[in-house]
Amino acid sequence: MKLSVLDQSPLRKGGSARQAVLETIELAKLADELGYTRYWVSEHHNIQGLAGSTPEVLISHLAGVTKRIRVGSGGVMLPNHSALKVAENFRMLETLFPGRIDLGLGRASGSDRLTASILNPGAQFVRNDFGQQLLDLQCFLTDRAEEDSIQTKVKAIPKADTVPELWILTSSGESGLLAAHFGLALSFAHFINPIGGPNAVKAYRERFRPSETLAFPNASLGIFVLCAETEKKAEELQAVMDRQLLNIGKGISEGVTCYEEVIQTDYSDFEKAVILQNRGRMVVGTPDKVKEDIIRLTKEYEVEEVVVTTITFDFEDRLRSYRLLANAFDLKPAVFI
Repeated sequence: MKLSVLDQSPLRKGGSARQAVLETIELAKLADELGYTRYWVSEHHNIQGLAGSTPEVLISHLAGVTKRIRVGSGGVMLPNHSALKVAENFRMLETLFPGRIDLGLGRASGSDRLTASILNPGAQFVRNDFGQQLLDLQCFLTDRAEEDSIQTKVKAIPKADTVPELWILTSSGESGLLAAHFGLALSFAHFINPIGGPNAVKAYRERFRPSETLAFPNASLGIFVLCAETEKKAEELQAVMDRQLLNIGKGISEGVTCYEEVIQTDYSDFEKAVILQNRGRMVVGTPDKVKEDIIRLTKEYEVEEVVVTTITFDFEDRLRSYRLLANAFDLKPAVFI
């Protein structure tokens, strides 16, 4: 079993973006030491409760302060960017840290429509554009030029000896089929949509076409995980996450709220129903229970890698959750030479 990390650099209520980013750096170092496989950072815009807006910048720093772990984007929201610029950003990262860079790609904007239109005024939000961008990006990264294509005249620099590992991130089946068509790895975001994931991954495997960068299908699933030493503590962490997901659904960006404030909240019947539904997006409990639930999910998805997202008010709770999870799965700390 491979375990990896997706970090959105969440702010706690009353906290600062600098504090959130410093915590991301500390967590990346810990994940490296504990034996996690990869560490991904996200791209979000106009969401005041998250500090992760520029993964390519953060990746460079994180790769520089870690030694073994793969570092990448979870993901770059491709409609916000030109394929050439993404290729050049990640070719530079691959040049600096060969064999350690992942380029995870999403077709959403990571923001609202107004913000997306400002990020890329030329974007038409046409469904087929994402597929063309993926084709262009692959060509720029591999120096493979289709006849009469723009890549015969324009090359992404610097030319790297290796290519970043390419992933499509999705919470639906449609992007999974694109990943299969282009021969890319696939990560299904169960933490966004807990419905239909196993079928989407199955369809991806059945329709996968080998590419220059990937000979066989490779899939993972992403899940919220809250692991604690006691059931009571796990329930407290879940209560905080319940509030966080409710706020995200309402477009409220106040940051992660402390447990003491959360338990003072009276939820409506509708909110209680939403909370119950959202709990399908997370795995919560003591190490043994969390391990059991994760193994069950990997069997349903038929994957051997889980990308874990953990959000808590207290940063020490977050670190502890990742430590307990690593211990439960007997991850081997890296041996540095």
